[in-house]
Amino acid sequence: MKKSPPVDRRTFIGTTAATGLTAVSAKSYGRILGANDRLNIGFIGCGGIAANRRGAHLFELLKLYETENFEFVAMCDIWDQRAKAFRDAVRNAGSGDPDVIHDYHDLIARSDIDYVSIHTPEHWHAQMTIDSLDAGKHVYCEKPMTHKVTEAKSVLKKVKETGLTMQVGVQGMSDDSYISAHHAIREGKLGTVVQAQIDYVRNYYRTSYPDNLGPWRDKTIADNLPQPPDLDWESWRGPAPQRPWDPHRYFEWRNYRDYSGGVATDLFIHRLTRILKSCGLTEPKRAVGMGGISLWPDGRELPDNFEMIVEYPAVDGITNGMTVYVLGTMANQYGNAHVIRGEQASLVFTKTGWQIISEREQGKVLETHTKSGAENIGLHHKNHFDTIRGKAELNCPAELGYAGVLAVDMANESWFKGKVLEWDSQQGEVRES
Repeated sequence: MKKSPPVDRRTFIGTTAATGLTAVSAKSYGRILGANDRLNIGFIGCGGIAANRRGAHLFELLKLYETENFEFVAMCDIWDQRAKAFRDAVRNAGSGDPDVIHDYHDLIARSDIDYVSIHTPEHWHAQMTIDSLDAGKHVYCEKPMTHKVTEAKSVLKKVKETGLTMQVGVQGMSDDSYISAHHAIREGKLGTVVQAQIDYVRNYYRTSYPDNLGPWRDKTIADNLPQPPDLDWESWRGPAPQRPWDPHRYFEWRNYRDYSGGVATDLFIHRLTRILKSCGLTEPKRAVGMGGISLWPDGRELPDNFEMIVEYPAVDGITNGMTVYVLGTMANQYGNAHVIRGEQASLVFTKTGWQIISEREQGKVLETHTKSGAENIGLHHKNHFDTIRGKAELNCPAELGYAGVLAVDMANESWFKGKVLEWDSQQGEVRES
């Protein structure tokens, strides 16, 4: 693939890491947007979360098309039939006639695209984001922000250099429960925070019955399934190690270390980010991941059941140091409470928002919050549109995406190495204890 040309860098205005918010001046917006405030969007990656089900990016954006002043300009996928199917869905909805492009470099080089939306496997997130920012595009990138810690550092640096906006696709951050929890915690309503727990549990025994294939396997994918003639395997593999065509690695990529972090990066990132935003957490002190390939030893390289504990240093006005525990059973969906514990009270997340429960007066509810917003891709894009136009602040900016990748990647690497890992804040790198 050819490399995209560098562009002039815009001024970075500022960030507030504790609340995960990014601000860009109104003057910057004026330089970025074209006539009539219209945003022209290019899509990179047209399968899976991009288009294949209700609630996916295309489905949600089509609902916003009449009100949000954007245009579907082009879409790119290394499997041509997927890009064409995406294009046809836009056409059939009466929402434009976008171009189909094979190489993402050709898409981001176009001067008529303002906003790039990336929905590829994790191993491509960092390079595509950096290239898009260098080409002067705002970026929406699916979670996790990157595959690895080192990549997350590079992306965050590039966002700061360019002054462009990046929304990380942890769409739960468009539910106001977590920013409102942050305000309540900072106001001292829990006292000093000491611990938090959350989970992401599923039961693949039940959902895949009677095949019982386990997480992210598909019974229609045979070992000898041939490579489609219009699928560019080498471009899909990209920065990952070179391997011959493997239908399982392509269609079931979340099971393989080259392309994914499995349970931690695909699922935990959603839940952990809620705690990070609520408690203003950024870089951890140390992390450990535990679990194993205990139920589906089918060639997968990532655990089918997993849990992690992350220790964080003091955050002024919130904690003197705390731990965060995340549970991820893939064969049992009986969950844990989602709770942040302080020495005076606990904040418990509910389906409708949250409540604060007293420690001193056993079980007394001190305060409740009814959420606005939702865990919704459409709302997450709308928040990004509003931020670019100077009307809002990002719900999940690069700073928050970086903090999430740090924790989940450290937990995964801990599991692979069988050791507790520490974060060296001075050197900005992971070390073994």
